[in-house]
Amino acid sequence: MPEFNVAFLTLSLFTLLLVVVSLLPLSQRTHWLIRLWDFPRLQLTTFALALLVASAAFLPVDRSTTWFLVALQLVCCAWQLWWIFPYTPLAERSVTRYQRKRDEKKVEEHLRILAVNVLEPNRNAVELVRMINRERPDIIVAVETDDWWEKQFTDIEDDLPHVVRVPQNNLYGMMLYSVWPLENVKVENLVQENVPSISADVQMPDGRVVKLHCVHPAPPSPTENEKSKPRDRELLQIAKRAAKETGPVIVTGDLNDVAWSPTTREFIRVSKLLDPRMGRGFFNTFHAQLPFLRWPLDHLFHSEHFMLVKMRRLPKFGSDHFPLLIELALKRQD
Repeated sequence: MPEFNVAFLTLSLFTLLLVVVSLLPLSQRTHWLIRLWDFPRLQLTTFALALLVASAAFLPVDRSTTWFLVALQLVCCAWQLWWIFPYTPLAERSVTRYQRKRDEKKVEEHLRILAVNVLEPNRNAVELVRMINRERPDIIVAVETDDWWEKQFTDIEDDLPHVVRVPQNNLYGMMLYSVWPLENVKVENLVQENVPSISADVQMPDGRVVKLHCVHPAPPSPTENEKSKPRDRELLQIAKRAAKETGPVIVTGDLNDVAWSPTTREFIRVSKLLDPRMGRGFFNTFHAQLPFLRWPLDHLFHSEHFMLVKMRRLPKFGSDHFPLLIELALKRQD
């Protein structure tokens, strides 16, 4: 009996914790302590499953209290799984996969885009430059770039000569490199001072133009913004701009938000852009140094003008983010 009481009390406390953190994101409040729980839904699903296994192993099946706990754990597990399910291989894919033999005549150009948060204090630029030379991206969007990182990227400008530089020493520097010419370049602080975004028209060899938006809003956190409102406002502004475009559009960068959050779902609804992750996997890009605390923070969304050729999370290089490489095929105009 004492063993049962200890096991029941322990599992009850953990189940109560699971219920609380599952309910907190339902609040409309934007404080970081609330919005924090939008992120670890995969971990909370695993936690709920672990509690179910522990309840089956240590609690008697003939007690109603056991079944009450199991019911709470099941509900929480199903609730967390509902949010992340669209990003599992079992879900429907929102973006068509490019098949060379079948789709070659439907495609005009391919774009290889590398989105990477370098982590400003990180000084392992050699490994990242080697990765860039090996992967040969057409466009690079690098964030958290300061003056030091700007100098390290000098060599890649031979292959990517069209550059927009916004180095800063506040973790919000941004650099854009492109094989193709960039027109109508705008560097804007959409919501906060010294938190820039870049928009540009990428001039493709066939004459078509791809509108590119590069973003890195500040996250809700105890060291940044106490509330998520600045991040949410910036993403919504970009979503509205993307929705007004009639041609090909790409939005990429470190959104400081997970793919399954209410904010990102609203971004997709308003922008009418597609997330190639859906139906393919999480592609967790953060935290590179903490395997048990990972979720997708670096994103690429695009309009229906593209098919997906490939998407890969590249190896870590000293940053707290993994680089994300996505190759898209631009469909021919009808």
